[in-house]
Amino acid sequence: MTTMTMTAGADAVTEAGWLVPDWPAPARVRALSTTRHGGVSTGVYGLAGGRPGGLNLGTHVGDEPAAVASNRARLASHLPAMPHWLEQVHGCGVATADDSGPGGPGVPQADASIATRPGAVCAVMTADCLPVLLCDAAGTVVGAAHAGWRGLCDGVIESTLARMAERAGGDSGTRWLAWLGPAIGPAAFEVGAEVRAAFLERALAHERPGVDAAFVPGAPGKFLANLYALARLRLARAGCTEVWGGNACTVTDAERFYSYRRDGTTGRMATLVWLAD
Repeated sequence: MTTMTMTAGADAVTEAGWLVPDWPAPARVRALSTTRHGGVSTGVYGLAGGRPGGLNLGTHVGDEPAAVASNRARLASHLPAMPHWLEQVHGCGVATADDSGPGGPGVPQADASIATRPGAVCAVMTADCLPVLLCDAAGTVVGAAHAGWRGLCDGVIESTLARMAERAGGDSGTRWLAWLGPAIGPAAFEVGAEVRAAFLERALAHERPGVDAAFVPGAPGKFLANLYALARLRLARAGCTEVWGGNACTVTDAERFYSYRRDGTTGRMATLVWLAD
């Protein structure tokens, strides 16, 4: 199966400095990817160099709760509703944003969410892991997946598309579209040999050359891993061969992005998708 790989060099940038994905999704599919700009957080959660104005959206990283609440309110003012936040655990669990309102009890422990109800906002938070937005070409279902290497290797993309297919009626002929948001780039993601071995162990026979090419030898016992390339392989396995984005690096672009690998203690960005009425 051939994957149509497209880059997103023409992603629009909002006044706040956030990205609007450049992908040919149906008109009722709306998407947004925040950066570190547009908020009130300071210090390591602020802008590059510790300047105030960071849009940290994570409640679990040590930022002032009032600042995070203000940042989330700023984001929500651009959305039809507050995002359905997740407790991400680097797994393959998929929540359904349609099930309850954002003010409902608890936060689901999952690394992806899907929606078919207009106004239900799927969201994943990242600071180097790969955010993947998904939709069907008919504009009936959307999804967002948090794909760190563990979740990606274990099948979070496949699990998300399988749940979306169920919601779309289980049609095997559904045309899927994906956008790969800002993540750690292939020149910055150094991993151990065990990571490469895990992907090779789970690869289908025809995927092995692509998996092998996604790991470039680095220091002794280390490899530079290409999350974007690995995600495209898994998307193709799940039936999604039209893929946009995948040209950013959160580590090297400190002006725009938070990066856990670069900074350790840092904020979190959100990548979101929803259906308009």
